[in-house]
Amino acid sequence: MKLHVGCAMWSHARWNLPQEERLGAYATWCNAVEGNTTFYATPSRSTVETWAAQTPPEFRLVLKLPKTVTHDRRLGDVAEPVRAFLDAIEPLGPRAHALWVQLPGSFSPGDLGVLAAFLRRMPASYRYAVEVRHRAFFDHGPSIRNLERLLGEFGAEWVPFDTVTLFESPPVSDAERDAWTKKPRVPRRSEALTERPIVRYLGRDDVGRTVAGWRHWAEVAARWLREGRSPTVFIHTPDNAEALGLSRRFHEEVRTLVPELEPLPEPVADEPPLTLF
Repeated sequence: MKLHVGCAMWSHARWNLPQEERLGAYATWCNAVEGNTTFYATPSRSTVETWAAQTPPEFRLVLKLPKTVTHDRRLGDVAEPVRAFLDAIEPLGPRAHALWVQLPGSFSPGDLGVLAAFLRRMPASYRYAVEVRHRAFFDHGPSIRNLERLLGEFGAEWVPFDTVTLFESPPVSDAERDAWTKKPRVPRRSEALTERPIVRYLGRDDVGRTVAGWRHWAEVAARWLREGRSPTVFIHTPDNAEALGLSRRFHEEVRTLVPELEPLPEPVADEPPLTLF
């Protein structure tokens, strides 16, 4: 029984982590991280080797496929960039928990054949997690069922990005206003398709509102653990200044519901984030 938690990045100016081997320091706080940087550029293999060296084998990186693959070419004619990406991340070994296929909002139910063909060509040695943003995948029953059926065929997970708390009332900070213009406004989805569900939760810059908004996910994560699943939950806030401590706080809250869940190890940092206490 293990719950993995993490943030959208492993480096933030407010986190007070040691300058050297920052990913390694982050990995003492959280046991998972979103690999968002790979969306913008495929890292060098030597860079990925340093990631592997700084993290234990059970650490989870959920790596976003490059935008060249998912957004620019929309999963078509992508053999070359996919090959380069897979070669670069090979040193991660089991740390590459899932390859994250984040699709643009224009990727509609009519494009599911393209997604199926893409997943069919991908190596079975990796797990896959798909994030969709087209509204029909959330409020049109046949489209929902067709996507679930497709993902089930490949053992892939559907990654929900829960922005309900962000949009429940108008923004009150610059970071929240920016998030309002960029983040998807879709209904919450709480169903797991595999034994290793992945959730992205976006709160507010106010800690109390973020914590209140994740109660649903604490209960869902506890249920998944009791069912024998091994979830990964990523905690976001618009400015992410408190996300590191909040991720650990979420883990602790789930432990109050599932006492047999082991605690996270004691972290290493120059100064702890205030939200932990």
